Amino acid sequence: MLSPRILSVEAVEPYKIVLEYDGGEKRLFDVGPYISGQWFGLLADKSYFNSVHLLPDGFGIEWRGGQDIAPHELYELSEKIN
Repeated sequence: MLSPRILSVEAVEPYKIVLEYDGGEKRLFDVGPYISGQWFGLLADKSYFNSVHLLPDGFGIEWRGGQDIAPHELYELSEKIN
């Protein structure tokens, strides 16, 4: 599935991100289940978690160490919010 383009990403408590997509849709994604192990466990640090940023052209998100979550997962496993 081709996901819509992401316009913005914001880290919110606890371990969730708000994604705004082109077309105006906002969705809430829970990163909590991903935070384990050596690689994704780094996200447990709040300041590190808050470093989430948009990839060029809005086709995904990433943390400063390279951790990312597939764009289709972000869309399909998130909840629509108003």
